[in-house]
Amino acid sequence: MSGDPFDITGRVAVVTGGAGLLGVEHGAALLASGATVFLADLRADAASDAARALSKAHGGRAHGVVLDVTAPDSVRQCLAEVLRIAGRADILVNNAAIDPKVRGEGVVETSRLEHFSLAEWDHQVRVGLTGAFLCAQAFGSHFAAHGGGVILNIASDLSVIAPDQRLYRVDGRDEQRQPVKPVTYSVIKTGLIGLTRYLAGYWAAQGVRVNALSPGGVYAGQPEGFVRRLTELIPAGRMAEPHEYRGAVRFLCSDASRYLTGQNIVMDGGRSVL
Repeated sequence: MSGDPFDITGRVAVVTGGAGLLGVEHGAALLASGATVFLADLRADAASDAARALSKAHGGRAHGVVLDVTAPDSVRQCLAEVLRIAGRADILVNNAAIDPKVRGEGVVETSRLEHFSLAEWDHQVRVGLTGAFLCAQAFGSHFAAHGGGVILNIASDLSVIAPDQRLYRVDGRDEQRQPVKPVTYSVIKTGLIGLTRYLAGYWAAQGVRVNALSPGGVYAGQPEGFVRRLTELIPAGRMAEPHEYRGAVRFLCSDASRYLTGQNIVMDGGRSVL
């Protein structure tokens, strides 16, 4: 290794939900710091395609691997595959989640609290929170037994503030049919902060650092009205671009943050401070 604390050359990182919008960005950040990166995703073809694109841009150190974060056997198989290919594992980025997206008529794949089904609750919690636990259990145990490592949980500004449901309103629609950000999203992202603190204390003596990164709203072609309303709540005056979290990921996964553990870094353009 060089004297650069951000340099993680020789280390191996796994990003869950790696074929998603931010998963690819997290992978790019770690590749830029010198790591070998595995983009782990339930969608095998998407993971392979994303890894191929990153390898082309960053020198051939990205791999796609299949992972169902809700299945313990799949998580163990993913770890085994990483160890088979790379010989080691040092960094886990828990990024997999179900994030209902804003479309022309508001947030889809959600319902209001009064009608939110238990089946949907169970499914979303299993992916976003139980999945992070299962991955941390497998990879963190490996890190603890092999000299340490880093776990980075990707949370949200909604881990520290409540959703402003006015953002999602559709003009002219009956109140009981207005779209909302679902209860599961806030519960899952807040739960990730609790998981972060627990794991940071649990494995501190084994050299495993655990932190969370809480992004704010990321621009990805959302409707103009939504973007305008959200921007009005952000002191920085705009939503984030996907690539703007790369620096934070590099910091949190490298020795540049070696005295930082158990913390939630909120990077939201200042929205949560108002």
